[in-house]
Amino acid sequence: MAVPEETTQMPTWRNWLRPLLIGLALVLVNVLIYLLLPPDLVEQMGNFGYLGAFLSALLANASVVIPVPYYPLLIRLGQAFDPAWVTLLAAAGSTIGELTAFYVGRSGRGAFENTRFYQWVQRQLSHPWRAPLVLFGLSAVPNPAFDVAGLLAGAMGIPLWLFCATVFPGRIIRMATVIWFGYVFFS
Repeated sequence: MAVPEETTQMPTWRNWLRPLLIGLALVLVNVLIYLLLPPDLVEQMGNFGYLGAFLSALLANASVVIPVPYYPLLIRLGQAFDPAWVTLLAAAGSTIGELTAFYVGRSGRGAFENTRFYQWVQRQLSHPWRAPLVLFGLSAVPNPAFDVAGLLAGAMGIPLWLFCATVFPGRIIRMATVIWFGYVFFS
């Protein structure tokens, strides 16, 4: 008579606890950086503030897997300069920065383990009409998980034009949300 194996599955709420705590820690780090960033530093940048929005988003998003806290700088720039231009330039820099993950994926080097999220994104990107929706949706919300989608999009041969055409509008929404949030709650 076989003894049934004991399952060691964690309860559902525990599956979400770790990502939730990591997300909370990232939010706290960004708020702390915002509070430590001197407001006059951004004003001293002059018209280079727009270039700062573009470059900070580009460099932060070129970093695959490691989240770089650049939102506090974008919030300060959105307060000191025209928020619409800061949003557009940050979205453009962010989209170009995400090409790092896209081309790493295109080169065929896997950088992520085979997680359920990875498998889900892979299934969605394999459908021609779902791929743009998933890329847009994941790029529009502030989350570090977009690197998985960028890597898979490159690995699965998603055309570069489709990647950029869906990520850029998503990044406009993301940057506008971050800058608006900072403008409303920190001004």
